[in-house]
Amino acid sequence: MNPAYATTDHVFTVPLDHARPDGPTIEVFAREVAARSRAGERAGEGAGEKLPWLLYLQGGPGGKSPRPSHGSPGWLDRALKTHRVLLLDQRGTGRSTPVTARAAARIADPKRLAAHLTHFRADAIVDDAELIRRRLCGDEPWETLGQSYGGFVTLTYLSRAPHALKAAYVTGGLPGLDATADDVYARTYPRVRDRVRQFYDRYPDDADRLRRIADLLATTDVRLPDGDRLTVRRLRALGLAFGMGDGFERVHWLLDEALDAHGELSDTFLHQVMNVTGFHDNPLFAVLQETIYGQGSFATRWAADRALPGLPEFADDADPLLLTGEMIYPWMFREIRALRPFADAADILADKTDWSPLYDRAALAANKVPLAAAVYYDDMYVDAGLSLATARAVGSTRVWVTNEWEHDGITASGGRVLSRLMELAREAG
Repeated sequence: MNPAYATTDHVFTVPLDHARPDGPTIEVFAREVAARSRAGERAGEGAGEKLPWLLYLQGGPGGKSPRPSHGSPGWLDRALKTHRVLLLDQRGTGRSTPVTARAAARIADPKRLAAHLTHFRADAIVDDAELIRRRLCGDEPWETLGQSYGGFVTLTYLSRAPHALKAAYVTGGLPGLDATADDVYARTYPRVRDRVRQFYDRYPDDADRLRRIADLLATTDVRLPDGDRLTVRRLRALGLAFGMGDGFERVHWLLDEALDAHGELSDTFLHQVMNVTGFHDNPLFAVLQETIYGQGSFATRWAADRALPGLPEFADDADPLLLTGEMIYPWMFREIRALRPFADAADILADKTDWSPLYDRAALAANKVPLAAAVYYDDMYVDAGLSLATARAVGSTRVWVTNEWEHDGITASGGRVLSRLMELAREAG
């Protein structure tokens, strides 16, 4: 723990389904953080200055909040200069009654599990946040910082409870308000293709190395340390990293140690691939990835998978081998250990046609809450065109379009991105 931080842990009991407040409950965890120099010995003691609250909404879906430490992201230090920060583990993640493979396996009926999982989308996260805000702040509104999927949650917050917000900051996370999963992947695949080509331009030898590994996997039963078979399509999932500022280097150095002197895959490589592609810590990322685009009667029906037949350049035997990005496929739920307990429920969710709406266009058009958003021009995950269309549809919105950073600009920039957004919000207000 960074000695400059004063922290207090909070645990809240909330309804699993906020429409049934007397029904089953879960716990939601949040960590309050303040600069010790301004908050007294402990953040929750009430000592020190009365600082405004900033609720951090993590990306994902299925991602827990960062843990404050000596290596904490620079945005946190910037935020603590002016705010008291609440790091929320969104329901199902971290210490918030986590939805894990073991927890899913306890719900034997796939229909029951699928129904359970419908309560972990943005609308439920907002309802949790409102319950927490009232307990911590009373009637006072607070500010939010939404990274990536946290921006999607922010737009739901502005649709459902704008009175609760003084200002909202979004980094790489303005969703298309009406975009279906098909719309999203039609835009995403070309960006992933271009990013892989840029990777090969930077590291030409890695194209040959990946092709050699893929050929080996196509003819050999290679097992990861947990027993899962490493297939070509699982290898291609390494491309998920390419949307981050250091993604090329992470994959390059992983491949650098992939093959030993005998041309076999090294233990180091196999352990790393298992960890990077295994969803051990965040199965909800895979389970909910396409459901975040489900609204009304639209069934996602494994949109990323359905798009592949029309993209021969993404075939397993294509040369050069194209990695994939933030796409989730049905085979993952049969071949990856941490996802297997969710397999049948995930199929049910993919066919669901009665999703609740996540965004209220009329409320967003009339929005008065200052909304400042960073749109990363080359963002591999969230399409800049869809983000800018949303910005035009939401009142009191200021947008900063930049190609200086990738999707992780809020972390990679230190406090610069957050500082810029706070300036924009003041101008919008």
